[in-house]
Amino acid sequence: MSLPKYRIRRATLDDLGQLTTLWQAMNFPVDDLAKRITEFQVAESAEGVVVGATGLQIAQRQGLIHSEAFGDFSVSDQVRPLIWDRLQAIATNHGLLRLWTCEQAPFWSHCGLQKPDADAEQQLPSQWQKAAAAWLTLKLKEDVDEVISAEKEFAMFMEAEKQRSQRAIQQAKALKFVATLLAFGLLILVAVGAFLIFRKNPALLHH
Repeated sequence: MSLPKYRIRRATLDDLGQLTTLWQAMNFPVDDLAKRITEFQVAESAEGVVVGATGLQIAQRQGLIHSEAFGDFSVSDQVRPLIWDRLQAIATNHGLLRLWTCEQAPFWSHCGLQKPDADAEQQLPSQWQKAAAAWLTLKLKEDVDEVISAEKEFAMFMEAEKQRSQRAIQQAKALKFVATLLAFGLLILVAVGAFLIFRKNPALLHH
């Protein structure tokens, strides 16, 4: 017996009735999610029945996987990989840097989402922050703007170091010139002093 086929697509207002049933069964905030229905990707059976749905909210080039719901969790093993492929495609199309979720199904850890370290936590958009949230995250790619900024900062640092080295060289040259002048001046003073001494005491030349 072949497995049932599911189609993954973006939710529309026509799905609101079926999604409301799923959300109510999961005790989700129906009114809030209904306003954000276009965030959801739904899994639809060949008969047109929505068997599952997962939301992806986007903010600051990051994505929040949220409000996963199934009418029958026995289909979740078949549907989750399909929805995950869809979410990754959306993330790529939007140039997302990182994905986040508080979903605790082992599937998400198997997809590479892991507990964030301190640096990653700093990147969590403020509107998603909540107390005691068990976050999982997956870095998708480097932030090009941050990389460019770091390169600019390094270039500025190197230019500053170059200028500082040039100033040090110029100062050394100036000090060397001053030292040479002082030595030359001292030599002249010694010569003048000797001249005056011998001029006043010519007899010294005969000793």
